[in-house]
Amino acid sequence: MDYYLVTTSHLESATLFRENADFIVGMNAVPLIAAYTGVVIVAFILMSNHVHFILYCTYSQALDFINGYKKHYSFYLAKKYGIKETLRRNSVDIQKLDQSGESLERAIAYVQMNPVAANICLNPFDYPWGTGNCYFKVSTSKGIPVDNLSARSRHALFHSRKEVPRGLLVGESGFILPESYIQKGRVEAIFRSPNRMQYFLNSSSKAKIRLESKDSETPSLKDTVVLPLMLDLCQKMFGKGLVNELTPEQLTELLRQLRYRCSSNINQLARVTGLSYTQIAKLLE
Repeated sequence: MDYYLVTTSHLESATLFRENADFIVGMNAVPLIAAYTGVVIVAFILMSNHVHFILYCTYSQALDFINGYKKHYSFYLAKKYGIKETLRRNSVDIQKLDQSGESLERAIAYVQMNPVAANICLNPFDYPWGTGNCYFKVSTSKGIPVDNLSARSRHALFHSRKEVPRGLLVGESGFILPESYIQKGRVEAIFRSPNRMQYFLNSSSKAKIRLESKDSETPSLKDTVVLPLMLDLCQKMFGKGLVNELTPEQLTELLRQLRYRCSSNINQLARVTGLSYTQIAKLLE
């Protein structure tokens, strides 16, 4: 058994999770697929256009897990949005982590700091879609045992009729609390103290991206907030329901409005509009 960093590629002009309901489905798929592939979830983060997992398992199990996760969530995307190709374009990278030195600590910090580097939040403890707030907690989050739910409720929660692992807790936000299935004691033993973990978070490559960003003082809005606002602006400003119905002039004005209202950078604009970086840069020249 080894530690692996499993990462899907960043989708340039699409999003995996468009709204909170999508993130909830993505969160609830984690313990389900982990149980059926036998992996130990060490840490993870779901971002709007990619995901990161750190797993303790064999290489084969890591591959089975991420393929199973993508397959499970692709069924949901196809059913809700009619999207069939997004996850096929989302390639996977699996890297074995060296347990000597500080490689493991740095990998965990790298994963946890993703939303901070993206200017979504000021620290990883405020980001709900992952394990950012699971470690070195004074109190344990309260939730409802999944075992107490009816079969119909469990099916609605997991979008699956597979047998659900026991001992899971559903939080008030509607998703399975990661601390009810991850081995947080393993991570706390790796870092040894909250201060040492904070040191690695602050010195991670993702933290440096945040510090070097011109917008580091003002976190941008999440994609799940910007996307519905964009569609609302399309309708109110141009009487159109979709971005691809706009003229180049209208697109330019829409992009300018999103940058002004949401402090969106070119990466976020590409994700929510479906346009390429090159298209957006040309329109905003």
